[in-house]
Amino acid sequence: MTKKSGLGPSFTGSDYFFRKLASGISGVLYIYWLSADRETHRFLFVSEQVHGILGLDPDTLHKNADALFATVHPEDSNGVGSSIEESVQSLKSWQYQARLRVSAGHYEWFEVNATPERQADGSTIWYGQFHSIQHYKELENTLREREAESAFQADFQKLIARLSTGFINLGFGTMDQSINELLRAIGSFFGVDRAYLYEFSADGRVMDNTHEWCADGVPSLIESQRDIPTDDFEWWQGKIDEMVIGNRVIFIEEIEQIPAGPERSMLEQQGVCSMCCVPVRVRGKVTGFFGVDSNRKRTWREDQADLLIIVSGLLSGAFERNRLETELLNQSIRDPLTTLHNRRYLMPRLDEMLGRASRYGENFTLAMFDLDRFKRINDSIGHLGGDVCLRKFADILLEQTRETDVVARFGGEEFVVAFSGVSQADVKCTVGRIIRAVRDQGFIFEGTTLPLTVSAGIAAIAELGDVPSSPDLLIRLADDRLYQAKQEGRDCLVDASGVSRI
Repeated sequence: MTKKSGLGPSFTGSDYFFRKLASGISGVLYIYWLSADRETHRFLFVSEQVHGILGLDPDTLHKNADALFATVHPEDSNGVGSSIEESVQSLKSWQYQARLRVSAGHYEWFEVNATPERQADGSTIWYGQFHSIQHYKELENTLREREAESAFQADFQKLIARLSTGFINLGFGTMDQSINELLRAIGSFFGVDRAYLYEFSADGRVMDNTHEWCADGVPSLIESQRDIPTDDFEWWQGKIDEMVIGNRVIFIEEIEQIPAGPERSMLEQQGVCSMCCVPVRVRGKVTGFFGVDSNRKRTWREDQADLLIIVSGLLSGAFERNRLETELLNQSIRDPLTTLHNRRYLMPRLDEMLGRASRYGENFTLAMFDLDRFKRINDSIGHLGGDVCLRKFADILLEQTRETDVVARFGGEEFVVAFSGVSQADVKCTVGRIIRAVRDQGFIFEGTTLPLTVSAGIAAIAELGDVPSSPDLLIRLADDRLYQAKQEGRDCLVDASGVSRI
């Protein structure tokens, strides 16, 4: 697949930023651009791993992508080209498996997953990654050599593919749901009694059972396995060290293999007869372990540990991707000074509230705040002092509101809180508490106490009659009332009933 280099879009300003974020990912992250006439293609961004894995220079790929496509196995080249063309035409995710020639000179299997986006000039950009699946392929070939195990292997691979697709298409905020589904699927597939995920503390001396699946009739243990100190479990602490330091699998076929002590007594009380635990790594560090228990004596497969390592690898990859996406998302929807959500996050949430108000009659109320005479503070003590006030006010907002409320910095010294599922009278009380808290706070910067107050305007969606198609009218009403509060002397709130001094 040879294309002219061309220029295409520019992607230089954020290259260093993305390289730093991508440095902990085992695969290759990239942004691939293909011209509308299919004659020019290059990588707007490609992580440095492409050099270590394929021996290719990222700078060369920035100019022309031919060098990477030249590494595709000849038998897979046409399929790769067809899959790209299909993605161009349908704008559906590009997902494909092919063999690539690695830097050592041999071919290994890789899987590509990317999301396409059409550009104004008709060209197409894909945002995605490709990573080695050679281990999965080698295991697949090994299992296929065992005729008696071919059905098992096929079912297992289907299960892994399904779970992998679920993690690839993971939506923000659905990680827990996806992990629970993985535990259920793996536990059912292997016929175990319990499947679980534990997380280690930073020093490895405390472990927390974060997710659990139990077969029908098997009692849950998760509530009794929260924040468990391991110092009293000498044998188990040694096993944790083996997982963390040696990246070893812990496979106990019979509980009698465990020395007499508190660990064995606890497992016997829980009815566990055998267990297998594999470490889960995030960015190269073991952060916990995935395991399965059997409450009855059974014969395990010889490769049981290897199969569970695949599952652990799937979890590790999902955690790595989720962590990177969370960092990227938080940087785009959070105000870096106060860590509150910003307007980019607020506006879609208000659209969602409008939708629920229109469909289900769910009312919500908007409160807009503005720090009084804030420019005077900046002019007198400088912007660092002003930043201290903004951060402390953000803390007050979080202390006085609920987790279900949307709290955002609207811009400058203006903040917005969207209240849902609460009456206008309760909103007024909450806003009053915020005004009092600011007045009583005692903002201190470099030994100087800053007298600070805040004004507020409150507007409820019910006041507008018909639900508008956008939140602009509601924001404008709250802003008008905020302006009125300023005109009335500041340090007060204005809602539908008029001015209220707290």
